[in-house]
Amino acid sequence: MATIDVPEQVSVLADAEALRKACKGWGTDEKAIISVLGHRNAVQRKQIRLAYEDLYQEDLIKRLESELSGDFEKAVYRWILDPADRDAVLANVAIKKLSPDHHVIVEISCTRSPEELLAVRRAYQARYKHSLEEDVAAHTKGDTRKAYITTSNRGGQSDSGGLRSSRHIKEVKGCRSLVPEMLSDDQLLVALVSAFRYDGEEINTRVANSEAKILHEAVKDKEFNHEEIIRILSTRSKMQLMATFNRYRDDHGTTITKNLEGDSGDEFLKTLRATIRCLNDPKKYFEKVLRNSIRRVGTDEDALTRVIVTRAEKDLKDIKELYYKRNSVPLDQAVAKDTSGDYKALLLTLLGKED
Repeated sequence: MATIDVPEQVSVLADAEALRKACKGWGTDEKAIISVLGHRNAVQRKQIRLAYEDLYQEDLIKRLESELSGDFEKAVYRWILDPADRDAVLANVAIKKLSPDHHVIVEISCTRSPEELLAVRRAYQARYKHSLEEDVAAHTKGDTRKAYITTSNRGGQSDSGGLRSSRHIKEVKGCRSLVPEMLSDDQLLVALVSAFRYDGEEINTRVANSEAKILHEAVKDKEFNHEEIIRILSTRSKMQLMATFNRYRDDHGTTITKNLEGDSGDEFLKTLRATIRCLNDPKKYFEKVLRNSIRRVGTDEDALTRVIVTRAEKDLKDIKELYYKRNSVPLDQAVAKDTSGDYKALLLTLLGKED
């Protein structure tokens, strides 16, 4: 459930006028901006932007960007955008970083509905004149996971830990049938952002059973980048995947994510774990992102803002409840302790708890 408190009756003209007044003269009335935008849903915020532009021949977003600064400005900017446009911006920022934030791409790809993800891809293309898939592929190259060739035990190992002979290596290079195709971060991420999954409730138990076995064999052999893993994760419906993950747990007494724990520096493995967690239990995933953003030395404002802003109109109330169960501290209290000023006031408003 959502956490924002939206009044039943709203005048977008009055809201536009209030925002204009908040930005006029010496100084900016940040509290007035929060009192308006922090209590309006996505449809209303869009209507306010249109009304503001019609009244004052000025882009409200640009005006707010020029008036505000720091974490507060970033949070307001994220909040006022249409959800699909916001996700497009988040994706672009994530993939253009020196070290791309793969987990942000995973979040957008795996926690949005098929129609929402399609809208994100359209918004990305309209804003950046590139496809999201194109940019994901271009900016995640070089992350190819090499572990299969260096650690596979199929056919024995040489003293140096590689495959047993140069002849076998040549056969591997020349014949895909001998080993699964080695895939990479960019191929997994492109497959995820390109997905348009079935969004219904129906599942196929036989498929769940067989694909749970496929996943287990790949994980057991540490073939984490097996093409079958990527096929399953990027094409099956979320309900089908949940059935598969449950079968895996029932058959092997542990979750697949527990079996994927390993080298903390392995980007592909981290991306794979995030993918499964987002698909299987997004609320639990987001609770952990919030917990980590607050617990770390120095608050991770980007992660904190991203989760609160993107989930406030969806399931943030449920995430808050999970947070309390896991940490014995209300999320509002934890956020209030780790943030300050207008940034703190906006986040608490979106959490449904006034400062």
